[in-house]
Amino acid sequence: MKKAFITGINGQDGSYLTEYLLSLGYDVHGIVRRNSTAENQSARLDDAFDSGRLTTYYGDLLDQGGIERLLDEIQPDEIYNIAAQSHVRVSFDIPQFTVQTNALGVLNILEAYRRSCPNAKFYQASSSEMFGLSVEKDHFQRESTPMNPVSPYGCSKVFGYNITRNYRRAYDLHICNGILFNHESPRRGSNFVTNKVAKAAARIKLGLQEKLELGNMDSYRDWGHSKDYVRAMHMIMQHDIADDFVVSTMETHSVREMCDVVFGHLGLDYNDYVIQNPKYLRPEELPYLRGDSTKIRNTLGWKPTYTFEGMMQEMVDYWLAYFCRHK
Repeated sequence: MKKAFITGINGQDGSYLTEYLLSLGYDVHGIVRRNSTAENQSARLDDAFDSGRLTTYYGDLLDQGGIERLLDEIQPDEIYNIAAQSHVRVSFDIPQFTVQTNALGVLNILEAYRRSCPNAKFYQASSSEMFGLSVEKDHFQRESTPMNPVSPYGCSKVFGYNITRNYRRAYDLHICNGILFNHESPRRGSNFVTNKVAKAAARIKLGLQEKLELGNMDSYRDWGHSKDYVRAMHMIMQHDIADDFVVSTMETHSVREMCDVVFGHLGLDYNDYVIQNPKYLRPEELPYLRGDSTKIRNTLGWKPTYTFEGMMQEMVDYWLAYFCRHK
């Protein structure tokens, strides 16, 4: 039985990855950051605990000693570093914490891994935000695209990406990067634009809300489903060669298009309900992301199973059912 260690295990990706690895027969361990409402912090993992093969611990990427003690004890076969301050807009409000967690935190777990279980495989969650304003002439971003980030989050992720590549070469460790473009699900935090739109549209449909305030309606993103992307993470880790892969749908949609899909699914016209509020604009906007995932498709045989429309409809249907249950 393989053992996996997951940071950020109670997040969107961490919970789906846990379920996927358990379905493959793994013994899964992971850390959660303590918060003051213990009842909610592991809610995404409720079903996974029923397996009897999931163990969680309090931990933090800024506590290298604590991470090292856990790796000493668990001796995992695979380490998935998914923990991060992952909200791009919030990274402008708390830039120091974002950089400490997303940059120094990666270095901390790399050092713990190098000392405690160097024969394990290591996955680093890298981000399309690293590319920032760089777009190739064919309107894609790929593994060879220069990185030109436009947020503290993107800058911190570039450090994590580069330091993992440095440790791979310097210490001959099996370290790989998944450069994941935006990926969503009903488990996405509702302060992210996809779930914010899906949740608000459901509330408007049920008469619980009148308007939805958004920032930039004309930013374009390559949105996929988290379930597809955690499957890509596992495939990247099983590859014989430690390498870096872009994971994306190869399609791009604007926030405006997303609103049209979500509200249209409910028989509504988003123009009647959505208004722009400048407070949701970023100090420096990132207008366009579209990933070229040809490498992972050809090398590992990965491809997404969700369409953009199907994913957004799943999200709004989740919120409709949720609010109907809690009337």
